[in-house]
Amino acid sequence: MDITVESLETPALTKAQLAELLFEKIGLNKRESKDMIDAFFDLISDTLVGGADVKISGFGNFQIRTKAPRPGRNPRTGETIPIQARRVVTFHASHKLKEQIQEDGCTIPALQD
Repeated sequence: MDITVESLETPALTKAQLAELLFEKIGLNKRESKDMIDAFFDLISDTLVGGADVKISGFGNFQIRTKAPRPGRNPRTGETIPIQARRVVTFHASHKLKEQIQEDGCTIPALQD
């Protein structure tokens, strides 16, 4: 199944657009498509919040990383302020995705030169 995002008005792909693609390409009804997309992202979110990594074969890995506290600076006043320790999500693209990006280039018209 070949799914392209060339018809998008902006360079962002939204959950609503993903649900619409499921409706058009697979034939699920609109409610089922929306529920499937929501369940997919809820599962990823819940897994990450629980502290586990999410690995999607051929796409990439989402990982939770704990950042240590560090000194920061208010750019407006120059005042030194402490930045608290926090957890952040990182994404690392798979080699397969990186190769596809290099081979195919940009297919979203708004991002092309």
